[in-house]
Amino acid sequence: MCTVLLLASACAAEPSATEEPAPATTSQETSAPAGSTATLSPGAVAMSDNVKHVANLPRTGPLSGEGNLNTDLAFQGDYAYMGNFGGFAIYDISEPTKPQLVSQVACPAQQNDVTVYGDLLVLSIDEPRDGPECDSGEGERRWEGLRIFDVSDKKSPRYVGAVQTDCGSHTHTMVPDGETLYVYVSSPGPEPESETCRPPHELIQIVEIPTRSPQSAKIVNKPNLFPDRANSEFSSGCHDITAFPQNKVAAAACFGDGVLLDISDPVNPKVLQQLTDRENFQIWHSATFSNDGKKIVFGDELGGGSQATCDRNTPSTKGANAVYELVNGQLERRGYFKIPREQQENENCVAHNGSLIPVEGKDIMVQAWYQGGVSIWDFTDSASPKEIGFFERGPIEGGIAGSWSAYYYNGYIYSSDMTEGLDVLEITDPLTDPAKQVTMDDFNVQTQKVY
Repeated sequence: MCTVLLLASACAAEPSATEEPAPATTSQETSAPAGSTATLSPGAVAMSDNVKHVANLPRTGPLSGEGNLNTDLAFQGDYAYMGNFGGFAIYDISEPTKPQLVSQVACPAQQNDVTVYGDLLVLSIDEPRDGPECDSGEGERRWEGLRIFDVSDKKSPRYVGAVQTDCGSHTHTMVPDGETLYVYVSSPGPEPESETCRPPHELIQIVEIPTRSPQSAKIVNKPNLFPDRANSEFSSGCHDITAFPQNKVAAAACFGDGVLLDISDPVNPKVLQQLTDRENFQIWHSATFSNDGKKIVFGDELGGGSQATCDRNTPSTKGANAVYELVNGQLERRGYFKIPREQQENENCVAHNGSLIPVEGKDIMVQAWYQGGVSIWDFTDSASPKEIGFFERGPIEGGIAGSWSAYYYNGYIYSSDMTEGLDVLEITDPLTDPAKQVTMDDFNVQTQKVY
């Protein structure tokens, strides 16, 4: 989930799966106390004393070309699924310290954010192509939206269908309902000169995917969340939505605003509250509920992920997280969190994708910060959140780099590093150790479950 539009390089024309395992890599690693890591040299790796870097698998094959950056992650059983501008990969993580590549599918597009439900894998396509299938190119550029795959055979995923959506799909969110999977599509726009993204675009789109016949998936609603709002100075539409099905609510991070939604009728979501923070937030990027649903963390992707905002010249409330608490049905802001480690001027760094670490009675997150690395932070005290652990690399030459997503799953932290591959981390700390007793059957961060 990133706002930067990074062009993917061309890959294989047909969907293809490979089973060639990628070797683990090692690098110069050091432990470091919390504080500035602005002097970290290129190629070096630093982490707090309570964090251990247990594995890395680099990009390989059709997903390793120039511009083929790793993106979002999803999990199911013993498998991790990683999006990439060139397609997606499936990893066996039954031994987290020794992950193995199972297959990878060449299917180029921006951004290929991924979710998994049952035997279905869904990809977000936010780039006009000349057709929905993986062999499409950039010719007439008249199609963008969702691609759907059958991943029942992990070694040989199979394309089964697609749905075209207005302005494509930057990210998407699953809301399961029996044998029907509803998918909320978030996308920026409009682009008046585009054939796929005509104005106005104050909406989200809801796609219905029958799990027994995914090829018949279709759009069933296009609710306008802001009927009275003029287009923001950045864009319209939403960037990301996190559903919390148990409470029948969702938190939408939209371009210029945060929104609390009632999703008791998943086809017809209703706006409960609209939040603004013109002073501190530029791009409302994503949202995370506390496990009890009484708090929401919204992130601001200042600069769209391409700028160095984790420096002494950028205020601690910008490019950061804002912690809100639900009081009498309304969200009230309590505090902000930004990593305390100063980054170098050539390191793109800002709040990005993260998830809860499942510790009962505590509110703890792990989060990606691009070249700011991976941060573990505690917001149990909403007004005074603090970092309790981290992992990061030194500057990567060549522009945009770093951790796109960092999520906790069954005892380990998995980080999708855009250029360096899949990282596996372990945190050992009295605050987070209880989470190792929690086992999840699957994990899609935008569809938040109670642990």
